[in-house]
Amino acid sequence: MKEKSTIRAASRTRRRKHIRKKIVGSAERPRLCVYRGSRNIYAQLVDDVSGTCILGASSLSKEIKDAGSTPKGKCELSKTVGKLLAARAKAKQIEKVVFDRSGYLYHGRVKALAEGARAGGLQF
Repeated sequence: MKEKSTIRAASRTRRRKHIRKKIVGSAERPRLCVYRGSRNIYAQLVDDVSGTCILGASSLSKEIKDAGSTPKGKCELSKTVGKLLAARAKAKQIEKVVFDRSGYLYHGRVKALAEGARAGGLQF
């Protein structure tokens, strides 16, 4: 019998592949890819046509750590990461993105990051 964690990881991998069949990022409308770790959250804008990462942000970014008042809780931290990513994207004249939740449920930290990015001005 398989462990619960390996079954969960295999299910996420299957969902991620199914989602990635439909979602493609370009230079005009890059893919906002999310990775959710146990303590931190990472997001990056990817151009799939050229195969490059345009920019990224995470909960380990200097701007968040040096802000003085760190957000309480993982959801607030995720929202702050979304706002930071949106600000960096605005600096590179990127306004529209395609959201890739990477097989995670659109709930909790992933949803908070998406709401933060929308609050920062990104459209998806």
